[in-house]
Order: sequence, then structure tokens, then C-alpha cells
Amino acid sequence: MLRVGYIGLGLMGAPIARNLLRAGFRVVVHNRSRAIVEALAAEGAVPACSPAEVARQADVVCTNLPDSTDVAQVVLGADGVIEGAHANLIFMDNSTIKPETARMLAQALALHGVPALDAPVSGGQIGAQQGTLVYMVGGDYQAFQKVIPIFQATGKAWTYVGASGAGQIAKACNQIMVAAQMVAMGELLVLAQKAGVDPFKVVEAIRGGAAQCWTLDNKPQRLAQGIRTPGFKARMQLKDLKIVLETGETYGAPLPLTEIATEIFRQMVEQGGGDLDNSAVLSVFEQIAGVRVGPSDT
Repeated sequence: MLRVGYIGLGLMGAPIARNLLRAGFRVVVHNRSRAIVEALAAEGAVPACSPAEVARQADVVCTNLPDSTDVAQVVLGADGVIEGAHANLIFMDNSTIKPETARMLAQALALHGVPALDAPVSGGQIGAQQGTLVYMVGGDYQAFQKVIPIFQATGKAWTYVGASGAGQIAKACNQIMVAAQMVAMGELLVLAQKAGVDPFKVVEAIRGGAAQCWTLDNKPQRLAQGIRTPGFKARMQLKDLKIVLETGETYGAPLPLTEIATEIFRQMVEQGGGDLDNSAVLSVFEQIAGVRVGPSDT
């Protein structure tokens, strides 16, 4: 069985590592904050003190980090993954980063004989916990085939999209749709509330028709209970949308709806809601309309 290293044990990384442990993988873990490393070590993981140490003990090194610069530092910086490179090592990044960064890292690792995969995920914290993530993968196809057991232990679907960077392009496209759905849901809930109609009955009425989507299937139930905790943090949604806009600019693709969604999420973050779930973007509309959808936060 593959030896898996996992670096970045936040809301997504920690449950992914736990699912790998449950599936019987030998998992080597590293994180800037050591408390979660110690917790996972108590559950059977092998603690490591640097990315290089993780790489030396693994067949596949996975990263799940906030942004492009974080991944580049962990891979190429002092005591980075590249310093622990060895024959048969595979690098797989589960973060959402710039496609150009993914390609740069793949080129740098290739010089050391290490194939790279950009394999961002969709499904949020719940998907990570339940092992139902969706992987969008770019990079070396033979490496993709070798890591399928990791996908099987942590996800419900995985698609090889193309060469290095293609996985991140797919994730950018994913985030266009996610943001649009979250903003649209916020608008319709606030409209119903402002008009004096139960917004969650409205969702029940429209969810079986043409408006059906993942967001309406999963998010209103939590909002109805006053639950606005992540999930997927709004500030990370904003970070991803900035990557989308930069990617659109790079390739000359018009993204007018994404520009609007980005501005709305920017307002949410500026109003102090950055650590709330991305579905809580309805708070921007609530403030303008002077209403509250659902009970207070719990």
C-alpha cells in the first residue's frame, strides 16, 4: 500500500488524513500548527517536522494549503518537499492555486524526477469528513493512475482533466458556478423574507424544478437552523474568485458574473464575515434589506 504524506491539516486536510488512516494507509503528517499533528499521531499517523522529512518517508506527498505562495514555499523552500525528493516519489497538491503556479511546480519537480499532479477538490469540509470529495486532476497521467487508491479512500469521483494546470483550471470553473449559486441563493432567500413569504418553503417549492442545484440541496437546511459556520470559509471563496479573475485575464476570457460575485464576497469579508460559511453571503443582502433569514447563529 502507498505511503502517503500529508502537509496542511486544516479544515480539509485533517479529515482527509483521517480517512487515509482509516483506509489503512501509512500516513506521515506535517503542519505549521503542531496540535493537529499530535492529535493525528495519537490516531496512528507518523509526525514529521518538515516537508522534506515527509517526502523522505512517503511514496506520495499531498499538500492542502491556503494559497499559491504557501504551496510554492512548502515545495521549493528551505526543508521543502524538493529536498526530500527520491526515486518513485509523486507530488499531489489538493490546494486551490493559480494554474501557472501548478505548472511551475511541476516543471521544478520534474528536474528532480518527481511527477506532479494538481488535484484540487470540491465538496468542502463535509465532503472531506465523509470521504465524498470530487477531485479535478491535471499533470502526469501515469502518476494519476498510481494515486487512484488515495482518491478511492477520500472521494466519490475523480477526473483526469489534462496536463499540468488543467486541474486548477477545472477548479476555477467550479468556483465560478459555486459562487454564482451562493449569491443567487442569498438573493432569493432575502427576497422571499422581505416579501413576507417563508424562504425555506420557497426553496422546497423550487428545488425540484429547473432551479435544482447542489447549493439548494445542501445549504438551506443549515441556514434554517441558524448555522453559518463553515463549511467553506467565505474568505477562501474570495481568494479563489480572485484566482478565477486573474486566470480569466490571463486567457482573455470575459467573466462579468464572477466580477459581481467577487465584489459581493469582498463586501461580506469587509463586514467581518470572512470566517463564516460561503452560504452566509446572504448577510450582504440582509443588511441592505433590513431582514434576517432564519434564526440567530448557533
